[in-house]
Amino acid sequence: MIRALALLLACQLTGEILARALGAPIPGPVIGLALLAIGALIHARVTGADPSKIESTELGRTAGALLGSLGLLFVPAGVGVVQQLPVVGAYGLALAAALIGSTVLTLIVTVYVFLFVKKLTGKADATGDAP
Repeated sequence: MIRALALLLACQLTGEILARALGAPIPGPVIGLALLAIGALIHARVTGADPSKIESTELGRTAGALLGSLGLLFVPAGVGVVQQLPVVGAYGLALAAALIGSTVLTLIVTVYVFLFVKKLTGKADATGDAP
């Protein structure tokens, strides 16, 4: 478990260093996650392991344990919201409108991106007819 945690932290640190050094608009942990995924795929190809069975490895079990505890990480954010209830009360309607509006906009954009990619790739629909 220690080796897996060290690997996860090393990937995150490397991603953070790359993000800051390159001035990338992508967060360091996201870059680190991409590096971890690429490394896992390369490792699977070199060793001949099945990449879909990563959950049975030490890294997979450690990541699963961390994900199982992910809910605990939201407790401080919830406490922060409770401490700022006057601010939430003052701007609650605007916050709700922003959340609902951005959610609807995200859904609409997602549909159009899906339709564009479907048209671009020329995939047939469920009836077997070409688009």
